[in-house]
Amino acid sequence: MGYADDVFDLTDRVVLITGGSRGLGREMAFAAARCGADVVIASRNMDNCVAVAKEIQAQTGRAAMAYQVHVGRWDQLDGLVDATYDRFGKVDTLINNAGMSPLYDKLSNVTEKLFDAVVNLNLKGPFRLSALVGERMVAAGRGSIVNVSSTGSLRPGADIIPYAAAKAGLNAMTEGLARAFGPMVRVNTLMAGPYLTDVSKAWGLDQDKTNRFGQLSLQRAGDPREIVGAALFLASDASSFTTGSILRADGGIP
Repeated sequence: MGYADDVFDLTDRVVLITGGSRGLGREMAFAAARCGADVVIASRNMDNCVAVAKEIQAQTGRAAMAYQVHVGRWDQLDGLVDATYDRFGKVDTLINNAGMSPLYDKLSNVTEKLFDAVVNLNLKGPFRLSALVGERMVAAGRGSIVNVSSTGSLRPGADIIPYAAAKAGLNAMTEGLARAFGPMVRVNTLMAGPYLTDVSKAWGLDQDKTNRFGQLSLQRAGDPREIVGAALFLASDASSFTTGSILRADGGIP
C-alpha cells in the first residue's frame, strides 16, 4: 500500500450516502468502495439504488446495500439507520448528499408545498439523519459526517432562493453538529459548485453556449469525478484534525 493509499484508506469501513444513486453521490459511493469501504446507497428510486449497488459490488468486490428512502420525510429515516446498523453494525461516514432545487419562473409562483419540499430535503432530513447516526457514532467513539452544500448558499441567485437558504442552514448546522458531537465525531461541509450531472442536463446547462461559467476562476463546470478527492479527504482519517469546516470544490467562485 502506497502512502496516499494508506492516508485515504477506508478498508472495512461503512459509508452511508444519501442521493447515492446518481450524480455526485454515485461518484462518491464508487470512490469509497474503491478505497475499501462497504457502502449504503440510499435514494428515492429503488431501481437506481439496486443498479448502482450491483455495479459497485461487481467492480470493487465490496458490499453495497440499496435502500429506498425519501430523505425529506422525517419518519422514514429511522428505518434507513436501523437497516444499515442491522446489516453492517456501524456507520463510519455519513454523507448527506441528497438535495434538489426545482425551477420556478418567478418568486410569487413558489408554492408553500415546493418551499417546504426543498427545505425538508436539503435541511430537515440531514439534521434528523445526522442526529440519529451521530449519536451512535459518539457511542462508538468515532465517525465522520459530511454535509454536501452548494456555493449557492454563499452566492444565491434569484432562481434558487429556497434552495440557497436551505443550504445556508446546512452550513450553519455543520458547525453546530461539530460542537455537539466532538471530540469523537467530525462534521464538515463539502461545498460543491456547478457540476455537469444528470440534474444539470435537465436544466440544459450542458447545452449552454453562453459560457455562463466564465465568472469562475476555472471558467468551466466540473466533471462529477472531480468531487472525489475532496469527499475522500473528509470521509477518511486524512482529515482527522478538520471539523466544523467548509471545503469548497467549486471551480473558484468570485
